[in-house]
Amino acid sequence: MKKVVSVLSVAALSLSLVLAGCGSKAPEQSQGGQAGQAGGGQAPTMKIGMVTDVGGVNDNSFNQSAWEGLQKLQKDLNMPEDNVKYLQSTGDADYVPNLTQFVKDGWDLTWGIGFLMGDHVKKVATENPNSKLAIIDAVVEAPNVESVVFKEHEGSFLVGVVAASMTKTNKIGFVGGMDVPVIKRFEAGFTAGVKAVKPDAQVIPVYTGFFDKPDVGKSAASQLYGQGVDIIFHAAGSTGDGVFNEAKDRKAKGENVWVIGVDKDQSLTFGKEITLTSMMKRVDEAVYRVSKEVIDGKFEGGKVVSLGLAENGVGLPETSKDTVPADVLKLVDEYKQKIINGEIKVPEEPQK
Repeated sequence: MKKVVSVLSVAALSLSLVLAGCGSKAPEQSQGGQAGQAGGGQAPTMKIGMVTDVGGVNDNSFNQSAWEGLQKLQKDLNMPEDNVKYLQSTGDADYVPNLTQFVKDGWDLTWGIGFLMGDHVKKVATENPNSKLAIIDAVVEAPNVESVVFKEHEGSFLVGVVAASMTKTNKIGFVGGMDVPVIKRFEAGFTAGVKAVKPDAQVIPVYTGFFDKPDVGKSAASQLYGQGVDIIFHAAGSTGDGVFNEAKDRKAKGENVWVIGVDKDQSLTFGKEITLTSMMKRVDEAVYRVSKEVIDGKFEGGKVVSLGLAENGVGLPETSKDTVPADVLKLVDEYKQKIINGEIKVPEEPQK
C-alpha cells in the first residue's frame, strides 16, 4: 500500500536541504572521490545507478542536479568512484533497457529521473520485485519504489511575485517543455504569483514540446520578447538554454530582458546579467537522502515524499539578493509564509 509522507514526517529532510540550491548502452564513468574509509569503517560497497530522461545529464536542470547529488554522496562517503554511474537516454525507447541494465547487473538502487519515466519504472519494478528503485517527479505505486515529488507550483508562485514586481512592460512569458502535469504546475503557480501582485499583467505561455532542444527554446523566447515580454520563466530542461541564449543576444543589443531559471541556480551557469532568479528544486538533496537511506538499510519502498516550501524543497537561491531588490524579496518572504501557513492555496493547474 502506498504511504504518503506528511510535512512532519519529512521535517528531518527540510533541515538537511540547503539553499545553494537518453540511449547509451554502457554506464558513464562517475567523477571525483577515491575509494577509502568512511566513518572509520569500510567504504560502502553498494552501487547506485541513475537513468536520465531525454534532457540528459548536462541539461543544467534536474538531471544534472540529480547526478550532482549522487556525486556528492560518493565523495562524502568515499565510495569507489565506479559505484555511482548513470545511463543517458536519448528517447522513450531507452528507458526500460537502461533501467533494466542496472537492475539485472545487481545494482542496489536504480534511479529514474523525471515524470516521463513513471510507467517505465513501474514496469521494471513489477518485473523485478526484489530490486530497489526510486523516481523523481512521479508517483509509482509499487512496494519496491520510493517516489519523490515536488510542489513546483509553490516555488513558482514566488518567482511569479518577483516577475510581477519587476516587469516594465506588464507582459511576462512562460516557456514550458512538454505539456505534462509537472510542467503545468510550474505554469499554474507562476501565473498565480504574477496575478497576486499585479492582476492586470499578461502571462503568455508557450510549450515547445521538448526538453532537449535549445534551438527551439531560443525561437520561443524570440517570439515572446518580440511581443513585448521582458521577463521569461522557463521550465523546459536544456530547451531552456536557448531562452538564456536569446536573452543574452538581446541584452547585448541594449534590451532590458530577463530570464527566470529553473531547478538549479542558473545564474551560476548563465550569469547574473540575464538571470533574474531561479525556481530551485532540491533534486540533488532528495537523491542524496534516499540513496543514503539505502546504504544505511533504511530504504522505504512504497513511500511518497512530497517537498514544498514548508519542507524547503523548493525556493529561490541566495544569489537572488544580487539581482532582486530587497523590498521585492521581503514581499516574496511574506507570500512564502502565507503559503506555508495555509492562507494561500496555490493552484496546481492553470486557471481559466
